[in-house]
Amino acid sequence: QPQLVESGGGLVHPGGSLRLACRTSGITLDYYHIGWFHQAPGKEREGLSCITPFDGSTSYADSVKDRFTISRDSAENTVYLQMNSLKAEDTGVYYCAAKETLATTLENMCEIGGDYWGSGTQVTVSS
Repeated sequence: QPQLVESGGGLVHPGGSLRLACRTSGITLDYYHIGWFHQAPGKEREGLSCITPFDGSTSYADSVKDRFTISRDSAENTVYLQMNSLKAEDTGVYYCAAKETLATTLENMCEIGGDYWGSGTQVTVSS
């Protein structure tokens, strides 16, 4: 049974940084798109960044371009999200998701989400 476990959330001041980790088991990263999604308080979940195994292509939402970087470590079955220059509006729960590459494109996965989800990690940006 595939499992995704997020970690690395916490409380950070505006302008600070965090690195989130999505550790996967029961899947082989080489066959899955992996994405990070954000749900702000009272709002719907939105896709932030996704990565594909084929050539390491990535996609980013406009709100996080130039601030967030997604990367993966196949040997560790882990996908990371480096978040810099954090803002108050980045507060919320961060989820990672996985979807088989044969099932959709990278861009579509970042819009609709995955077949497997983690339970999320809380990020609070506050002074």
